[in-house]
Amino acid sequence: MNNRVRELRREQGWSQADLAERLKVSRQTVNAIETGRCDPGLPLAFRIARLFGCSIESIFVPGQE
Repeated sequence: MNNRVRELRREQGWSQADLAERLKVSRQTVNAIETGRCDPGLPLAFRIARLFGCSIESIFVPGQE
């Protein structure tokens, strides 16, 4: 799944550690989401969307399989 998490995080001027703290996850989890190695579950996806004030659909876009 493609996502805009890195782009949105950088727009806020946050490090991966800053975002991880706000989401209550590890920095490694943020890195894995940003690089597409893992997709967040729905509860985390909702927290990410709420934090950035965006819809889930505007952040996470299904990639081509």
